[in-house]
Order: sequence, then C-alpha cells, then structure tokens
Amino acid sequence: MADTATEDLLRRGEMTVQGRLMSASNATFFARLALDGAESDCVYKPVRGERPLWDFPDGTLAGREVASYVVSELAGWHLVPPTVMADGPFGPGMVQQWVDEPLETVLVDIVPVDAVPAGWMHVLDAVDQHGDPVALVHADHPALRSLAVFDVVVNNADRKGGHVLVDAAGTVSGCDHGVTLHVEDKLRTVLWGWAGRPLTDHDAAALERLMAALEDSTDVLAEHITRSEVLQMRRRAARLLRTRLHPLPTRGSAVIPWPAF
Repeated sequence: MADTATEDLLRRGEMTVQGRLMSASNATFFARLALDGAESDCVYKPVRGERPLWDFPDGTLAGREVASYVVSELAGWHLVPPTVMADGPFGPGMVQQWVDEPLETVLVDIVPVDAVPAGWMHVLDAVDQHGDPVALVHADHPALRSLAVFDVVVNNADRKGGHVLVDAAGTVSGCDHGVTLHVEDKLRTVLWGWAGRPLTDHDAAALERLMAALEDSTDVLAEHITRSEVLQMRRRAARLLRTRLHPLPTRGSAVIPWPAF
C-alpha cells in the first residue's frame, strides 16, 4: 500500500476546511490537515453531503472512492492519490490527498478534427457548440494507458477528461471514483484510444498482482462495497488477463460520460 505516514495524516490529521468546490455534484471541500508537525492539503467528501443515486443503492460513494484506491494499490498501479475514510467537520467521509496541477499540462482534449496532436489517440468525432467538427483525443501515455485498464477493473462510470490529474513532476493519477465497482457493466470513459489493442506487459503484471492480493484482501474491500461487487471486480480482472486485450466499447450502450469534461 501507499506511504502509511500519508494515510495516517489523512486519517487522523486535524482538518481545517478552506472552502467548497462548487463544480462538484456532491458536497466536496478543500481542506488543510495537520498532525505532529506534518501538513497536507486534501479533498474531503462527507457522506452526509452525497446525493443518493438510484443505480448505486449500496454503501456510499465515499466508500467506493476508498475501494478504488485500494484496488490501485493492490495492483501496484498507484494511480489514485492516497484516499481513506476519516472523520471531518461534517462527519465521516472520503479524505484524499490534494494534487496540485500545472495548468499547461493536458492529456485529454477536444481539438479541431484537422489538428489532432501527433502521436495522440483518436476517440471520436463530434461537433462543438458552434457546429464545427471536433475530435475527442488523448495522449498515448503509458500511465494513461494503465489508467484505462484500471477503469475497466473498477468499472468506472465517469472517467471524464477533468478526472485525469498530472502534477508538477508529471505523475499521472485519477480522481472522482464515487461511481465505480457496480456489478453491472457501466464503463463510461474518454480513454478508448487503445480499444482492441493488446495489454502491455506492465498492466498484465499489475492484474496478476491484483488477483494474487485479492486472495487475502477481500475483507478490506468488503468494508466499502458489497461482496457481489468484489466478486464481479475479480471477474473483470480475470477476463482482462484471459483476453490480454483492452476491451471494445459495448454496442448500444452509453460509453462516454456526459459531459466529457
């Protein structure tokens, strides 16, 4: 798992809320944590601020965010910022380490159809609000490719372009995993550029680590999601290992989140 000191700070640190992120659909706060001289910024999403979703009736969205982090760590992907369940000023909720992003770093974009960056992956063509043709594209980046595999495993129903983070060191991670790990296929993502292509050896090895770790870690996940959801997650990982391919979009289903950013 990740740095235990960081997780301890997230779990036990004294939290001071700095403000609310108004663009979020559920109550989401930017806060500062302090513990024994260590400090960190964080995102805090209290359970009491969640809007109920009819198609995710079990558990909490905060619990799904924590479970997604656990899956990433068990596989050795380290694609989700450290995330725990902890008490805050508005009760228990998800607490996740804040990621500072340089504004100039973009890995997912909408561009004119004749201006796709060299080496980028094309996802789909569309028209913008002015009726001009545009393309949804993303970078051909190894960490982004691993994030696409991770999203299949956790059945991410909302991988928007804005949910891909890149810090000042160039480290790629993903956030907002509250609608993941459902038993039914709900994969909606902007990262379809590798659809039908073979998995990399790196991601196949991560899936093997995950399957091995799940032999001893089912109870950790069961604290946050149902056992049926744990079982289906394992089946998705096993299917990826069996096919060794990035899956294709499911015909007749909504496979792109709305909005895409």
